[in-house]
Amino acid sequence: METINLSERKDINLQDLDLSDPKILDSIELNKSDYRKGLITSIIFTAIAIFVFFVPVSFNGKQGQIPFGIIYTGVQNILGNFGLAIVAIVIAGNAILSIYGKYIAKEGTLYEYYKNDSIIHPILYSIGGVYIVMFVLNALLGVPAPEIIIGAKTGQMVIPPIVYGVACIIPVGAFFVPFLIEYGCIDFLGIILEPLMRPLFRTPGKSAVDAVASFVGSASMAVIITSRMYKSNNYTEKESSIVSTCFSAVSVGYASLMIGTAGLGEQFSKVYFSSFFLAFIIAAIMCRIPPLSRKKEVFYNGRPQTDEDREAEAKLEISPRMLKVGIDRAAKKAWISGNIFYRIKDSLIGGLAIVPKVITLLCAIGTTSMILVEYTELFTWLGYIFYPLVKLVGVSNALEVAPSIVAGITDPFIPILIISDKVDIIAEAARYFLCLVAMVQIIYVSETAVVIMTTGIKLSFKEIMIIFIERTLIAIPFAALFMHILY
Repeated sequence: METINLSERKDINLQDLDLSDPKILDSIELNKSDYRKGLITSIIFTAIAIFVFFVPVSFNGKQGQIPFGIIYTGVQNILGNFGLAIVAIVIAGNAILSIYGKYIAKEGTLYEYYKNDSIIHPILYSIGGVYIVMFVLNALLGVPAPEIIIGAKTGQMVIPPIVYGVACIIPVGAFFVPFLIEYGCIDFLGIILEPLMRPLFRTPGKSAVDAVASFVGSASMAVIITSRMYKSNNYTEKESSIVSTCFSAVSVGYASLMIGTAGLGEQFSKVYFSSFFLAFIIAAIMCRIPPLSRKKEVFYNGRPQTDEDREAEAKLEISPRMLKVGIDRAAKKAWISGNIFYRIKDSLIGGLAIVPKVITLLCAIGTTSMILVEYTELFTWLGYIFYPLVKLVGVSNALEVAPSIVAGITDPFIPILIISDKVDIIAEAARYFLCLVAMVQIIYVSETAVVIMTTGIKLSFKEIMIIFIERTLIAIPFAALFMHILY
């Protein structure tokens, strides 16, 4: 590819550069001054991101608190009931507008926002709207509402801590995520992982960036990015299927909420990095078994992938040169990204755009799931499917843990919600095990499953359900192994 000297070429629109393509980054040249500026910017912003998302600190007498968790919890506490009322308005408004946008509008903003939703989405939005209105009117004004919806083990367990919590997590996360993904940190990590991707996961080296980025952004956004890569002929049908179902993992913010609810907040780094490692182990297995192994090695435009295509990918040996390339990419990416405030603005716009759908689905599916848990034996009976395996691998409290594992199909947080009122009873090791499994199941109907099916990735609902079961069966023994090593 032709070398581009951005320090001299002022006629190039930086927004037109596809920085997700490593070849473009490698073709860029900067003068010493701009390179130094980019490198310093990358180091500073990466340090900020690492501190915010990963460094445990002492706060209000509590050890092991993650700054990100402190910040979003603080926002939630400051807004209080006013914030809860705003959340209710957003969810109820989303429920009403979805019907118009999906079934009535033929063009315009609302049509574009809801056009890719499935038929079931407006129904779920409406259920979420009913739940939140009943709950908030009861909580703030004392209006009577059914106990089955607003009860201590149903609505109260989902709406204030989870729905409201996620409504705060997404914008706060959107504010800080650019520090991690826009200024070279992900590009540096991507080059470190690049030599491993094709032999281990049967995906191109560039998917290393997708894989790492999915852990710090929204799972749905990770799937959307993968879909864009597929439709631009960067991934084949098989590669896009692997990346979307194996690397679209729980984000840092959501993981913080899950781990804290499980009573393991002071062990955040241990749990989160365990899930990071386990997700890659599962991915290495999943890509080699059906249905993923049987997906076509064909690009979106219909062109079959050849051996030459795979051999043409840049291959780097694990060496000091690889580190040099990673540092160069980080410096260039940071220089091109420019003003952090513009990146934060764009990130906030994107983050706020998904808030209505995410919190409405979480309200509907989360509350309904807790109703099923509290008032039916559904998950208990389904849990017996996994009980023998959970018992076999030596997890204590297996009877309490197994039903929660099945609930992971609804949303990754639901398994944790189910045992949240038993934190003092269930062993710490068992809670660690459940967190780990829930965080790597990845496929859940409240978000990723639907997004995968509506963005053009070639996976059917049946295949997605099979992948969920396979991931869970693989995760259980490995999570148990980690548990026995660490506890």
